[in-house]
Amino acid sequence: MIATTPCPAPGAAASNPLLHASHLATERQVMGARFRFRSNSRALLDQVDAAYGGLPAHRFPWRGPRIEVGMWLGAGAPARAGEPPAVRTRLDAEPMYGVLDEHNHVVMSPRRRRARLMASAAMLERPYHLRYELLEFAVFVLAARCQGLVPLHAACLGRAGRGILVLGASGAGKSTLVLHGLLQGLELLAEDAVFVHPGCMLATGVANFLHVQADALDGVDAATRAWISRAPVIRRRSGVRKFEVALAAAPRPVRLAPAPLQLVGTVLLSGRASGRSAATLARADAAGAAAALALDQAHAMSQPGWRDFQRRVMQAGIHVLHRGHHPASSVDVLRQLLD
Repeated sequence: MIATTPCPAPGAAASNPLLHASHLATERQVMGARFRFRSNSRALLDQVDAAYGGLPAHRFPWRGPRIEVGMWLGAGAPARAGEPPAVRTRLDAEPMYGVLDEHNHVVMSPRRRRARLMASAAMLERPYHLRYELLEFAVFVLAARCQGLVPLHAACLGRAGRGILVLGASGAGKSTLVLHGLLQGLELLAEDAVFVHPGCMLATGVANFLHVQADALDGVDAATRAWISRAPVIRRRSGVRKFEVALAAAPRPVRLAPAPLQLVGTVLLSGRASGRSAATLARADAAGAAAALALDQAHAMSQPGWRDFQRRVMQAGIHVLHRGHHPASSVDVLRQLLD
């Protein structure tokens, strides 16, 4: 998740004449909200298509908000060697910011249901950072804040409208479990970021890419191995390199959750193997469940709906999953919880 630190308001954008130009627009139903993206650049709107094109249009039972996102391409500075500067954010007051540098930033107002994204031509050469740290960052923040959703660093798989929340520290194997869940016919809600309405425990997210390390290729069929191997490799801010695998290019159809899923269970992936050929599942005690729920959720714990969400998850119980010799056995465990 992106670290949250105070940062100054970007000053260069205010005088940019491109802010007043609006030639292109597209709309997307994402995470319960209706987003309208306006831009002076077809290339920037192509990033919207890359992020949300072909995804199920998630709607909650109630009418969702309409949100405006302006995306403006400026000349900016020439591309620097290496990756862009680390993103600085402010999310504790409006306007909210996500800033890479003076030429690349997003300013958001959940109260007004809108955002303004500025990007340089050089940033188009770094689509991963542009999409993940500016575009998706704005969409996630606005969808969550405008609808009272709790944002979680988690994955979610399900079927028939029911979902299992999957927690685990970085490197615990969430993405590998998601990959094998998809290969075995489960529905994917989200791989890395899940958003839950605490009042009804309906979960939504975006299922566009998988981010998996090379060891995820172990135990998959030849077609899946070729699909993943062809994907571009991105470098996380942590330094970890992963394949960014587009689900639209899967060698066989994969199932994406067609609507928000009703959460019926929570699983914590243990860093310890079961010691058996099959995965094992054990219910966590109260202290262990509370610790598991708080793991890597610092931002979620600061949100207004956290206490209600925490109470309901704790009441339902949290299970600890110890992996077996093959990820398929972990998928079998999830199937049992979904029955």
